[in-house]
Amino acid sequence: MADKSAKWDLNVSGKFYVDDQCIACDACIMEAEDFFEMNDDDGHAFVKKQPSNDEELELCNSALEACPVEAIGADGE
Repeated sequence: MADKSAKWDLNVSGKFYVDDQCIACDACIMEAEDFFEMNDDDGHAFVKKQPSNDEELELCNSALEACPVEAIGADGE
């Protein structure tokens, strides 16, 4: 389970975030590329945009479920 106290500073504020357990596998980006981005310099993903409707929320939840190391959280601000 993701830990909001260990989330990356690059995450935009909101419900979804990526924490320091990310292994840069690209699963979240493949599921929801409009909402997740890879920081190639540090080797981790982050949330670049929060969902604003049910369809977008479904995409972000799919990304959360696809994460092999449970580095995506949905209990943020």
